Amino acid sequence: MPAWLNNPAVLLMLAGCVLPVLPYRARMVVLLGAPVAGLVWLWNIPMDTQTHMALLDYSLVPLRMDGLAFTFGVIFHIAAFISGLYMVHTRSRLEPAAALLYAGSAIGAVLAGDLITLFLFWEVTAIASALLLVIRGLRDAMIVARRYLLVQVGSGLLLMAGAAIHIEATGDVAFNHIGLDSPGGWLIFFAFGVKAAFPLLHNWLQDAYPAASATGTVVLSAFTTKMAIYALARGYAGTELLIPIGATMTLFPILYAMLENDLRRVLSYSLNVQLGFMVVGVGIGTQLAINGAAAHAVTHILYKALLFMAIGAVLRQTGHVRATELGGLARQMPWTTAFCVIGAASISAFPFMAGFVSKSLILSAVAHEHWPWTWIVLTAASAGALLYVGIKIPYFAFFAPNDQIRCKEPPRNMQIAMGLTAAACLLLGFFPTLLYSILPYPVDYQPYTFSHIVTQMQLLAFSALAFWLAWRAGLYPRPKRAVHLDSDWTYRWVLPRVGRVAERLYRAVIGKLGGGFGQLTALGMARLRLRYDGTGVMSRTWGTGWMVLWVAILLVVYLLAYY
Repeated sequence: MPAWLNNPAVLLMLAGCVLPVLPYRARMVVLLGAPVAGLVWLWNIPMDTQTHMALLDYSLVPLRMDGLAFTFGVIFHIAAFISGLYMVHTRSRLEPAAALLYAGSAIGAVLAGDLITLFLFWEVTAIASALLLVIRGLRDAMIVARRYLLVQVGSGLLLMAGAAIHIEATGDVAFNHIGLDSPGGWLIFFAFGVKAAFPLLHNWLQDAYPAASATGTVVLSAFTTKMAIYALARGYAGTELLIPIGATMTLFPILYAMLENDLRRVLSYSLNVQLGFMVVGVGIGTQLAINGAAAHAVTHILYKALLFMAIGAVLRQTGHVRATELGGLARQMPWTTAFCVIGAASISAFPFMAGFVSKSLILSAVAHEHWPWTWIVLTAASAGALLYVGIKIPYFAFFAPNDQIRCKEPPRNMQIAMGLTAAACLLLGFFPTLLYSILPYPVDYQPYTFSHIVTQMQLLAFSALAFWLAWRAGLYPRPKRAVHLDSDWTYRWVLPRVGRVAERLYRAVIGKLGGGFGQLTALGMARLRLRYDGTGVMSRTWGTGWMVLWVAILLVVYLLAYY
């Protein structure tokens, strides 16, 4: 078998390519069967396996299996299966195909052992994920898809340029630790940072995820950002610059999440916060911290998918996703309500929930390496999750007063997908060794100590009290029908106005100088026609003698210049 075919990622990508031509039942078998088969394949690949193939003068490694790749490969396959199950009811041919192609390319990226293979899969993820936006067909989604694709392809161009510089300078194509001091290191760092949604590079996330369909958003939430976390862990572990970047990521989106009316945008902002925990773990760079970042990527994919699935079910059944238009659904959608509460408890890091056992690893790593202010920031952000997600999402979607909406539970497949994901959040919370067993490094850690549990419960209790007091005092922001801009004001507000001013200046200059420009242009065109039109000197057929003469003249000029 060729080396590039000996990869479970190719299985999912091929399944995505053939899926649109199959009848409905066969499509669903492929949609669910490909991730299961890929996971079994991945699980049976021995550690430290590498496959090689030649490309020009380089030896590529399309598959490199180690602990870090295994962790992300496992959760990506599970995410592909869960999101596929969630969309079984859809009759679309293209959305499931794009989802499999997207998942397969993300798996290919985490299994890639060289920069060239990484770049190829990096670009396929950009195209496949943009398709999930285009498929919806709405005008707003198309506009968002163009912006999204521009950002994602820009990340790929940075990666390509950085990889080219790195390979040219070192002669090495291997994707191992790079660091900022390496040739091309900064370009590759920013390429990863774009997809990891670093501060000021993050607005594509809040733009794109709410613009996809209810099923497409679940797929989008799982792969791109976590693929970037993997790439940072592989190439920039221990880079201390990541620590303040990650700490900033955990704080600045909180206000926007509290202000936001669209609940899927709230979840998108909260996704940014959770990525900050992972980025800090990568910046710390110890085995405990890398384990924490990988563990939090696993649990985050699960509980964030669960929250997006719950809100997606609400959107499908009611047609609404804004907090000001929802409420009163707990009795009509009891199972969806319960699943949403489990997801909210997980992201808030309640003990015996998946988020608790992964955040504890990162916080312990930060404390062990003596970053006290970073520990305070992460602890505050962890407690704050209860304010802007843990309470806000379930309350406004399901418990706020509203007797105007009549609906029922979503299709059975959506309920099963949510149920399995909720069960996974509980299972990993009660039995953290299941999670710790697939992490990159051996884990000797106990999250359920008396101090951990008491400290976290105190933080959650104070957060709940703060929410209640702020709500009663009118200090907690009430959802409003408004668009809240953060750094995206640069292209939503500033750039359009700069463009309009530039257009007026251009028209004014042309109006004043138009006559002179017109005469100059006409003179230039006349001279060009004199030489190059059908009767011009450059269009004539020249005799052989003249051609030989000019060749001799050019040869003499070349010889003189050479010597």
